[in-house]
Amino acid sequence: QVQLVESGGGLVQAGGSLRLSCVGSERTFSDYAMGWFRQAPGQEREFVAATDSSGRYTDYADSVWGRFTISRANAKMTMYLQMNSLKPDDTAVYYCARRMYSLAGRALGEYDVWGQGTQVTVSS
Repeated sequence: QVQLVESGGGLVQAGGSLRLSCVGSERTFSDYAMGWFRQAPGQEREFVAATDSSGRYTDYADSVWGRFTISRANAKMTMYLQMNSLKPDDTAVYYCARRMYSLAGRALGEYDVWGQGTQVTVSS
């Protein structure tokens, strides 16, 4: 069974940085696009960033553009989210997910494998 495991969340002050990691369990990791999503209390889960299977193409939500960087190391079956200039509004549980295709996309319904989530809290 395919699994994704996130790590790297924590508590940080506004303006600080965190790097999230997502490790896959299958060698087919490199065949699929991957994405990061987040869900704040009382809010719907929302798209944050995505990358295609190669890592050459990336896409970002407007709210994180210029502050977050998504990347992947397929040989390590790992995806990353570097988060800089963090704001209190970035506070949420962050999830990594595998898309059903090799091309990147934003629709939640096109992601079929999800990690358990990692909490990111940004204090003001």
